[in-house]
Amino acid sequence: MTEPHYDHEFPRLLLDYGYEQAAEHLRSSGRAQDIAFLDISRALLSDDKSELGVSYSGLCLTSLPHKRLPDDQVWRRTGHDVTLLIEPGTLLVNGKEQKFGVPYGARARMILIFLMSEAYRTGSREVRLGGSQRRWFERMGISFGGETAKAIRDQSKRINACSLKFFWESDSGADGFAKGGIVSSGLMFRDGLPKGDVKQGKLFDDVVVLDPVFFEALQKHHVKLREEAIRQLKDRSLALDIYVWLAYRMRKLSKPVKISWAALYDQFGGGVKLRKHFPTPFKNALKAAVAAYPEVRVELSDKEGIVLFPSPLPFHRDFVLGTNFTKVA
Repeated sequence: MTEPHYDHEFPRLLLDYGYEQAAEHLRSSGRAQDIAFLDISRALLSDDKSELGVSYSGLCLTSLPHKRLPDDQVWRRTGHDVTLLIEPGTLLVNGKEQKFGVPYGARARMILIFLMSEAYRTGSREVRLGGSQRRWFERMGISFGGETAKAIRDQSKRINACSLKFFWESDSGADGFAKGGIVSSGLMFRDGLPKGDVKQGKLFDDVVVLDPVFFEALQKHHVKLREEAIRQLKDRSLALDIYVWLAYRMRKLSKPVKISWAALYDQFGGGVKLRKHFPTPFKNALKAAVAAYPEVRVELSDKEGIVLFPSPLPFHRDFVLGTNFTKVA
């Protein structure tokens, strides 16, 4: 039996009861942990800017690893009609070759979304970091200080060094590319400067040049996202993957479609060794993704997987509840 409690539950609670009463409802129902999802929906429903970001469609259907892999390990992930293969690469660092493993985690995803969004916005392969990146990360609630700066530098080098191969199952493969990278040059982030050095302010003043094949694919086959949703999911890598996947699937969905647990595991199960352990983290991440996408309609079945229903795209300014939404008791 389908359990429709992921179908607009948190927006419905907010619109029916208001935030304080909705939060109390969750606490009294023994679901205090779900207030975090209520907060996500509250941020999306109160977002009056509706700023946009984008992702390449191939990255909406596949995903990076969530945790660090051995530096020589190749990453493979299969989604709907596409398989992603990422190979580690080598960069010259201080004149010496250094191997970097596959990018991973939430920070790598945020860097990629920034690069793709800026390239799409400007229509240029050249993305100037400096102020634009700093401002964007600050809007996302991420500061460049301490361990965060270190993590961003590490993931940036991994993105710079790696190579990607997208294998599309369509006859023409026109919406993907066979091989290449994301970045042609840049994205190194100078580090090792003494504290107080006058160049410290230039730490992020690099220009990144996206790979021409990747840039062309992004221009032709991008998916629009809500910046506020990205901000709310910035520390939830699996939820962020589910969100961009939902944004992609809703572009052409004309009738309900069922996605089995086996297919969900193949796409999103990276890092979960046994399939039987996958539903619990997926359900939790799905709650966050749906909370960040108030327009989407998703139903969950513990036995069969999930059902996606045709829904508005995630960048509409206004959200209106229809007549077929589940009332929360």
